[in-house]
Parts: sequence; C-alpha cells; structure tokens
Amino acid sequence: MPEILETKKVALYLRVSTEEQDTIMQRMELSEYATKRNWEIYDIYEEKVSGNSKSRPELDRLANDAKKRKFDIILVWKFDRFARSLKMLVDSLEQFKELGIDFISYRENIDTTTSMGKLIFHINSAYAEFERELIQDRVKAGIKAKRQKLRKLGDNSWGRRPLERIKIVEINKLLQQGISVRKVAKELNMSTRTVWKYGKVN
Repeated sequence: MPEILETKKVALYLRVSTEEQDTIMQRMELSEYATKRNWEIYDIYEEKVSGNSKSRPELDRLANDAKKRKFDIILVWKFDRFARSLKMLVDSLEQFKELGIDFISYRENIDTTTSMGKLIFHINSAYAEFERELIQDRVKAGIKAKRQKLRKLGDNSWGRRPLERIKIVEINKLLQQGISVRKVAKELNMSTRTVWKYGKVN
C-alpha cells in the first residue's frame, strides 16, 4: 500500500501597526499560499500593535503553542510583521529549529523547508552575529576613548561626575560623629564605595 503522508499544520501570524489598518490582504495571501501547498491551517494569530511594543499577546500565544508542537510551520507575510530586529528573528528561528518547526516569510520568499531557505537563514544568522560583535566593539572603543580623554584632562573618575562639594562635607560630618560607613551610605542614599572614596575614614 502507498504511504499516506500526514498533512502539515501551519500557523499564520498576521500583524498591522495601528487600529486603522487591517490584515485582510495578509490573511488572503497567506491562506492561499497554505492551500496551494496542501497544508492545514491550525490557527491564525492576529493582532494590531506596533512592532516595537513589548506587549504582543498573540505572538506570545504563538510561541507557547510552538513549544507544545501544535503545528509544523509558521507562516508570516513579512519578516517585519513578526520580528522587531534581525537578532529577534534569528533567535526565534533558532528556537523553532530546535522544536522542529519550519518558518516561512511569504514576501521575502524565505522558506526553511527548502535547502535554499536554510542557507539564507544561516547567512542571516552569521550577519546578525557579526552585527552584535560590531556593536560590542564600538561600545568598548567608545568607553576606552572617553577614559583616555578624561585622563588627559586630569579627571580619573572614569566618566562619572565628581561628587558635589556639599555631599563630601555631609559624608565627613557624619563620619566624624562616629557613624559607620554603611549607615552614612544609607543615610545619604549612596554606595559605601562612594563614602570610602570621599570620606576621611580613620
């Protein structure tokens, strides 16, 4: 007897940024695409919210259902409908990969069910890692340059502003009263390190 192939289940994720917009076109194109590939639509996750919003309930529901392996494929209209950044996209796709779930972006024609789609995904992953390293290098270089500039100006505070004179007087006044460094720090709402730095502790 011929082998009966199980129909794959696909989850559709639709998103628009404002209430004035609608997801009709996304829903129509993604539904037609799923039908052409003989996939069963498990559920449609739809929301109207900015991509930068921290609260995206439907995306959270999609992620939870993915962990429970309720579907085999996630289908989105475009990358930016799903992820707010390349890092978020790559991290999410890595998680889906571990769960055995494929990911397809309809407009970008990225499909991890195909060899070419997997290749492009790996290229994007490498680029995201490269971008993270560049950002880290720029931050480190910026801090180093700022420290060197401050040293030339005779400021060894490593970018922190020197404590105000009145605060230094308060620190030493309390210390001279026999109050401990820890209690002085708590009283003036500062770290014990600052008290040690500016106070004349016997």
